[in-house]
Amino acid sequence: MQDRPALTENYIPTLITILYRPQYKIGSDNRPTSSNADMIESPVVELPGDGLDQTQEINYSTSPQNDGKRKKPVAFYMSFLALLIMVFLVSLDLSILAVAIPVITHELNGTTLEAFWASISFLLAVVVVQPIYTNISNVIGRMTPTYASFLFFIVGSVAFAVSKNMGVLIAGRVLQGLGSGGLDVLSEVILADITTLKERPLYLGMLGIPLGAGAILGPVIGGLLSEFATWRWIGWINLPLSTVGAALVFFFLQLRAIDRTFNESLRRLDWGGMVLFTAGCTLFASPVAWAGAMFPWSSWKTLLPLGLGVGLLLAFAWYESKPVEPVFPYRIFKHRTASITLLVAFIHGAVTYSIIFYTPLFFQVVYLEEPLQSSVSVLPMCCSTVGFSIVSAVGVEFFRKYRLITLVSWLFTAVGVGIFTLWGPSSSLAMKASFQVIAGVGIGTLFTVLPLPIQASVQHVDDMGLAAGILVSFRLFGGLIGQSMCSTLFNSVLVRKIAPLGPLPGALDALTDVREAIGFIPLLRDVDVAADALGEVIDAYKFSMFAVFWMLAGLSVAGFLVSFLMQDISLEADELGVQQFEEK
Repeated sequence: MQDRPALTENYIPTLITILYRPQYKIGSDNRPTSSNADMIESPVVELPGDGLDQTQEINYSTSPQNDGKRKKPVAFYMSFLALLIMVFLVSLDLSILAVAIPVITHELNGTTLEAFWASISFLLAVVVVQPIYTNISNVIGRMTPTYASFLFFIVGSVAFAVSKNMGVLIAGRVLQGLGSGGLDVLSEVILADITTLKERPLYLGMLGIPLGAGAILGPVIGGLLSEFATWRWIGWINLPLSTVGAALVFFFLQLRAIDRTFNESLRRLDWGGMVLFTAGCTLFASPVAWAGAMFPWSSWKTLLPLGLGVGLLLAFAWYESKPVEPVFPYRIFKHRTASITLLVAFIHGAVTYSIIFYTPLFFQVVYLEEPLQSSVSVLPMCCSTVGFSIVSAVGVEFFRKYRLITLVSWLFTAVGVGIFTLWGPSSSLAMKASFQVIAGVGIGTLFTVLPLPIQASVQHVDDMGLAAGILVSFRLFGGLIGQSMCSTLFNSVLVRKIAPLGPLPGALDALTDVREAIGFIPLLRDVDVAADALGEVIDAYKFSMFAVFWMLAGLSVAGFLVSFLMQDISLEADELGVQQFEEK
């Protein structure tokens, strides 16, 4: 047991403070819930417990803003509205291009390869830059990276809208991705700055509304614009909302500045880590994205960059122990619950983004729906996702626990996705809708709940924003890996199912190259072939997508099992970090 501190003039008022605050609580893992570094100086106190580190530094905030029940100013709500707009813009742009890309490629005389990069370049850019935005905002402050994100997004949207060829369009999508990566991750980072952990579940639930709304409206708007107006409005419609969001940030979001000069901040940035991560992640993620779509997994064009990427990422992991402000600080991963939550978020991203991609395609193949109609057909899943992202927030707010909710969510996801394989040509509307609702319950709940355990597990309140940013990065990277896994499985099963059919009729001959299978889906409605031949091809597609759904159900079971390793840590902390909201 460590020596008791002497009864100095600094110790006595601190002891009085400890005794005077009976609401001080210990989390279920024996960690105190207060950890703000921007507090009165406190002694080291021993706490009773059973197995974890019992020596904790107790700190209390003296800021009046830390009273969670205190009425918030109008500027706070205007700032939160800006965060909602940021989330909506990213969610909308992640899904809006899927329906319109065939029309765009045809009008700009693009190739299949260019169409692929127009779709994937946005996601790759988002995945690569998110941890970098998090690191930069942690060192120099949130405001400059937020403005840069809006600028990249607006410039990219304009470039997309005015593009005369596929090269300019792809460049515009990359710029949009560089901006969206910042808007996405900083929305959760800033939310962690301006709210306490105690009140955060409710605000996380509200963030789920624009997240789901963008996913719902993206394909619908993309289809409407490409069919009845022009696809160029996909870029133009971003400008009004982006301008409003940037203006709200400029006029209302006032965060406490970091107390160091700009040059000092630049010296603290993890430049080496950012270079290693950017190069390694790009080399790793690119072949993962194109494997099976552009080149086979066995091709040197896939294996060479993949191997180089793995090598650079391993070097990055070794290097991260050295910088003052690393991109991925080791301290974030020290608590078991934090590491488990990141793994669960990765699985959640892999399942979620793959379901969002393949479910509309299933309706287009099996029921020969138009892309716009298929977007409407998946509304039950989208709406339940939004609804239960809010319901789960209320549940956590009431029960003050998240572990059981997480486990139940994975069960709903696994069962919901698994029973997708019961769909067939004769399935009723009720059957198609209800199965989607079951899956949406699990998916939506996890969006809201998962940021809480990793933020509750960090030692210091100033790391909560950083932890939130890292979790967003893991979830989206999981989405990229998940879609790649699904693409490989889909292609391999489709090859096996089509091969026994023999030579395909002329209109279906393109399917001899399995890489054209996804792009060929919109053409199935209009091919002039015998009904039997078309039915056999549709069955091949259907069983290939069933294989994808079974794999995603299996991943959901894995997420359920891994979630058992989580701990319920107290959510009663009511501190704000260094970059907290300030009233002017």
